[in-house]
Amino acid sequence: MTPRRLTLLLLALALVSIGCASSPATSAVPSDAGWGQPSTKPVLLPVLVSSAIATGPSRLLFLYLDSGNKVASAPDRTLKASFYDLDKDPTKPVVAADGKFMWTIEGERGMYAVNVALPAAGRWGAELTTEAPGSPAETTRLSFDVRESTSTVAVGQKAPASKTPTLADVGGDVAKISTDQHPDPDFYRTSVADAIAAHKPFVLIFATPKFCASAQCGPTLEHLKAIKAAHPEITFINVEPYQLKDVDGQLQPVMSADNAFQPTDVTNEWGLTSEPWIFAVDRDGTVRGSYEILMSDAELDAILPVLTAGA
Repeated sequence: MTPRRLTLLLLALALVSIGCASSPATSAVPSDAGWGQPSTKPVLLPVLVSSAIATGPSRLLFLYLDSGNKVASAPDRTLKASFYDLDKDPTKPVVAADGKFMWTIEGERGMYAVNVALPAAGRWGAELTTEAPGSPAETTRLSFDVRESTSTVAVGQKAPASKTPTLADVGGDVAKISTDQHPDPDFYRTSVADAIAAHKPFVLIFATPKFCASAQCGPTLEHLKAIKAAHPEITFINVEPYQLKDVDGQLQPVMSADNAFQPTDVTNEWGLTSEPWIFAVDRDGTVRGSYEILMSDAELDAILPVLTAGA
């Protein structure tokens, strides 16, 4: 549990702009042979937000911090990324892609999603170029580790038939299974196991508005409530990722001996290493989309026809 908690705390630092942080396997200014130190300190520092990266298709999340550790990512600031296999050839890019900006909190802060396929495990480098109106282009590098696989359920795999808590389990009292101050009861009517058994396409969200380490769970959940209202053909399911207990009518976390949040059995079944996280599952129970932090409107538009195919 300690590595999970460390990852969440580092992610929180990056998102709320109170520090300059990245995952333990990431170097913002790499010392990897062949890359070296930049000759001048960058104006903007790129941060790799993604908590775990595996070979194959990946959705990598980046943001920029300015000299005051404020998020500088913006819709009019571009991101172009080239990726290098540092173990094989640190001078030749393997793949390149543009980042797509998305608001994580509308009008306040955002980041970029870069979709690439990384063919090998090992040490990788990202060369990132950004520019904005009235601001010259700036190129910086960072390095990170790519694993053969991660614990998180991957796109293309069958979804675990998890018995997620529902209103029927708690006599209709949503406050017993959700820390959302303004919950949508529809997010708690159907369990994952029931949706799979009924061949219903669904979007599964792991979010805890009250105890979210990244301060992003509430905004992500609110974003998905609006999406759900426009798409009644899709079942939406929210799950609290940590073990909770009732204390004087309020849900409180069940802490471990070292004072850390403890994941639920469902969280472990899906192999999560951070929150919030969103999965899109089709009517055959196959995971078709996996989205750390947030699903953008463009990503939603792309995945919906896949989920509802064959209806």
